[in-house]
Amino acid sequence: MAAALSAPKEDGIPSELKEKLATFDTHLSELEVIFSPILSVNRNTLTETLEPLDAAKTDLVAAYAINSLFWMYMNVCGINPKEHAVRQELGRIQSYMQRVKEIEDKKKAPKLDKDSTKRFVKSALWQAAKKRRDDVPLESEPSTSTERRREKQGGKKHKKK
Repeated sequence: MAAALSAPKEDGIPSELKEKLATFDTHLSELEVIFSPILSVNRNTLTETLEPLDAAKTDLVAAYAINSLFWMYMNVCGINPKEHAVRQELGRIQSYMQRVKEIEDKKKAPKLDKDSTKRFVKSALWQAAKKRRDDVPLESEPSTSTERRREKQGGKKHKKK
């Protein structure tokens, strides 16, 4: 039964391979539909309307898609793409995509508000200075710990004999 499934049809292509090729063709048609808006616009017009980061992302996606399609083409032709320079190119594009992602993350990171930071520090210094002033004993208060203890005991001063 397995021999009947993989047996070549009239044109010499096995039925499993025909199914895979049909799926591959369907996916390529979907890619063409997806990329048609980008391909229909002049590149100069597209880059003028986009911000630099978005233009870089668009270029990276296009380069990655082209190299991925070339990878698939090499597979279809029976060439091992892992031993071809296209592998290095895909790696290079992926590293650039990572750099763009890092730049986007830096943009989203919280920023330091210098004015509020100054207010926090000034307030903290003022409170620390006030606390130090409150800790300093006044002239009328006993200055030594022995005198404070005597005050608590009843205010009697002991005479030495």
